[in-house]
Amino acid sequence: MTIRKNSLLRVYCSATTLFSPLGLAFLNWRKRRGKEDPRRLRERLGVPGAQRPDGPLVWLHGASVGEGLALLPLVEKLRGRGFTVLLTTGTVSSAQVLAGRLPRGAIHQYVPLDAARYMRRFLNHWRPDLVMLAESELWPNLIMEVKRRNLPLMLVNARLSERSFLRWQRFPGFISPLLRGFDLCLAQSRDDAARLMMLGAPRVQVAGNLKFDVPAPPVNAAKLADLVAMIGPRPVWVAASTHAGEEEIILAVHRHLLKRFSTLLTIIVPRHAPRGADIAALAEANALATGLRSRGEQPGSFTGVYIADTMGELGLFYRVASIVYLGKSMVAQGGQNPIEPAKLGAAILHGPHVANFVDVYRTLDQARGAIEVGDADTLARTLALLLSDTALLRKAARAAAEAVDDLGGATNNTLSALEPWFMHLRLEHR
Repeated sequence: MTIRKNSLLRVYCSATTLFSPLGLAFLNWRKRRGKEDPRRLRERLGVPGAQRPDGPLVWLHGASVGEGLALLPLVEKLRGRGFTVLLTTGTVSSAQVLAGRLPRGAIHQYVPLDAARYMRRFLNHWRPDLVMLAESELWPNLIMEVKRRNLPLMLVNARLSERSFLRWQRFPGFISPLLRGFDLCLAQSRDDAARLMMLGAPRVQVAGNLKFDVPAPPVNAAKLADLVAMIGPRPVWVAASTHAGEEEIILAVHRHLLKRFSTLLTIIVPRHAPRGADIAALAEANALATGLRSRGEQPGSFTGVYIADTMGELGLFYRVASIVYLGKSMVAQGGQNPIEPAKLGAAILHGPHVANFVDVYRTLDQARGAIEVGDADTLARTLALLLSDTALLRKAARAAAEAVDDLGGATNNTLSALEPWFMHLRLEHR
């Protein structure tokens, strides 16, 4: 099957072909900004970084950390069925996080830039038997090159926000041919399914959200024991995945709460670790005793604000606090995934801007496992209430954990929907 190109698709394909010789220069520019892995740069040009194993191979692709982690339960199940799994993502942070969480026999590669020459080189080497793209990864050259080879193509954990839907409605000739290239779209919710069908996806089912099935992040037991001992009985909360504009609010809340909780420890885990030094400088400018994890500093008894600017340690910090504020939600950017801290028994606080996870937060809010806080004053009052009422805090944390457990099952739903293709693969490779 080939995808018919309308004028916009033709322009896109021509532009990516024209500029593809500049791909290495573009990647070097991104490398200087810390956005590419210098040791694996050529993977982004489709040059393989590993050998292809024999036998059937399933290629799964997710954009970054969240999407890659959401695919892990599928990766585990596919490995259990004997398939080789190739998982691609596009960011340095995702590669770092997934390195320690992929099962044996699964391979991680960086996804190539979306140009036909790079995609062809990638596909010629890896020769996948089935391709799954996660959420809304609708890269035209990737999709067209996969379908040019007549490979089964699935959109799993598919998500399409109302905002994206309205934007795509202005370009039906661009999006509809791409969606028609999918053999099956497995949507997170009925609303996502309806939007995909209205934009032209011919075969859509609702399977649920794979992120509910992701296991809690791992932790180094020795590091956890050390951190728990250092914090001791102090009241503590975590502000996780924070973005610019939120740290000022968090620091103001910390200063306010010190009047009542003089030994309070506030742990800030910025979404982008390189911002750690700037956040520490901001805290120190506000006369707050600050520790920066990337400098090897620890949260000692005199530390009020601890900046955890390292990668892959959220599982550690989620386990030392029963209250977690999820960032990117008090600034209008869409929110961050609350499932992992909820699974680890934390009450969840969040701002009003959670469009990327609206169903998850609605469920948690209704179960009273999460509380929306719209400004610094509300955040401070809510924290004061939870820190002073341990029974209420335990009740909220338990409600959050039970709510996300009840919403699991998307992995099994996805595997059941794809069983005919898996059976075909097994027969082909006998």
